[in-house]
Amino acid sequence: MKKVTKCVIPAAGMGTRFLPATKALPKEMFPIVDKPVMQYLVEEAIAAGCEDIIIVTGRSKRAIEDHFDSNPELEQRLDDSGKFDYLRKVKNLNEMANIVYVRQPYPKGDGDAILRTKNLIWDEPFLVLFWDDIIDNEITAAQQLIKKYEETGSPIIATVWVSESEVSSYGMLEGELDGDTTKVTKFLEKPKSHETDSRTAVIGKYVLTPDIFDYLENAASHTWDGEIRLADAFIDMQKNRDIYGLEVQGVRYDTWAKTG
Repeated sequence: MKKVTKCVIPAAGMGTRFLPATKALPKEMFPIVDKPVMQYLVEEAIAAGCEDIIIVTGRSKRAIEDHFDSNPELEQRLDDSGKFDYLRKVKNLNEMANIVYVRQPYPKGDGDAILRTKNLIWDEPFLVLFWDDIIDNEITAAQQLIKKYEETGSPIIATVWVSESEVSSYGMLEGELDGDTTKVTKFLEKPKSHETDSRTAVIGKYVLTPDIFDYLENAASHTWDGEIRLADAFIDMQKNRDIYGLEVQGVRYDTWAKTG
């Protein structure tokens, strides 16, 4: 079994829910205290053993690239003024990992964003982290997912338990529950609470196997609105192989919600 050493972070969305803030600032660069969400994701991937970080960006996302690039003028100013703690933080950013960027020229869905990394992933399993969720735990969500992947050899989807009133806001999983793991039998996209007894909701963290690209390409061939959805690829994949949901441990912060 190949190790998970690559991480894809889709970051091309427009963030319309946070307008006007996202008119000029990418939503992935919103700070939590003094660190942007994107840096939390990169650090999570590195802590899980990823060496290559592939960030899928779009227009107006240059701030992400600048954040992880060197800034000689700033570094020199901090050095001259003796602010060495700040200097260390800034210089470490461009040494964190091998970070590369792929552009998604049109907003064609989360599946399209992942599909654009195919030639960089090739035949390896890989981690996917969306900006929507931060899990605060000593063992990161990414580490939990990779451990479960190593046990099963199958795609792993991060899940959380939600209340009945929240069901219609999430993709939901139905299946055989064994402790914190669900062997998926059915995917439901934002169902009404009376349409399922499940309270197992999908959040934006995954370990995917490279055959996902075949299912994404198939989904692209029959999309009705031009968008390629990861959820549609999962529905097709589940017919041919096992997929598991893992209820991740830790305190979850929903960065897609303003109060989160």
